Amino acid sequence: APMSFKLIDAGQVHAALRYPDFIEALRLAFAGPHTMPPRQVLTLDPESGSHAAFAMLPCWNDEVIAQKAFTYFPENQPPAQTLHSQILLFDRRTGEPRALVDGVSVTCFRTAGVSALASRFLSREDSETLLLLGTGKLAPFLVRAHASVRPLKRILLWGRNPGRAEILKSAMSAELPEIAFETVTDLQNACGRADIVVAATGSPDILVHGAWIRPGTHTDFLGNHHADKRECDSELVTGSRVFVDNRANCFREAGEILVPVSEGVFSLDRVESELADLCRGDVSGRGDERETTLFKSVGCALGDLCGAVTAWKNC
Repeated sequence: APMSFKLIDAGQVHAALRYPDFIEALRLAFAGPHTMPPRQVLTLDPESGSHAAFAMLPCWNDEVIAQKAFTYFPENQPPAQTLHSQILLFDRRTGEPRALVDGVSVTCFRTAGVSALASRFLSREDSETLLLLGTGKLAPFLVRAHASVRPLKRILLWGRNPGRAEILKSAMSAELPEIAFETVTDLQNACGRADIVVAATGSPDILVHGAWIRPGTHTDFLGNHHADKRECDSELVTGSRVFVDNRANCFREAGEILVPVSEGVFSLDRVESELADLCRGDVSGRGDERETTLFKSVGCALGDLCGAVTAWKNC
């Protein structure tokens, strides 16, 4: 008899995925054999000046074939969402469809999970202070994920909208009372206090400067997906050991890397490795207490596959 097909909604995803267990599931997925063709982002109506887009992110491993599809309609007015996403899973052996999983929730879990997974390899094990830039829907996931892999005592929250940073502080303080949450407005000062800096903003302007970062800090940039924009300056990139989630996507979309290359101060071959190499143990992560590390991610389909499979197996 054919196996059942499951429809898995956001509530079921939230019930099924847990840090740090899901971070370990991501490590195993990235370490294992997988195929990840380049993702396709299609502008639906380029002549009109609209940015509405449809994207497809395929990926497969020994177990499943996954296809994440998402629509991006930035002109939508509230309460309509600007982004909708679903992940379709097929059995790798027989090709049978297995599940349709809410993609928006999986994307939040996997983006923060990948960020914390990189930190496991690249931040100092005794890191106590995290600076988080950004107050969007990813922010609580990033707090939970990073708090599950390092002994964080303080989390500094910065947002372009200070009111939203205060709301985030209240919510996360209630959820994680053992951590001291603090909102900050002076980014230079906050960078100087941080062991880990994570930027997840939609800012078109540089926010983090290399001169502000202490030796031994791990930095992570995941908010920007534009080849000509960036959340940090070239000085930070040239002064860091640089790692990416996926070369193919980052070398097309990550201004943090592409802008310094265009300036002639950095080259793509100076990117040390991608996340899968770290997870397989083919390259070593942090070497000593003094080096500055930088991780850049734009997201890749393997994280979506892993999140969808984890939800499917736990439902």
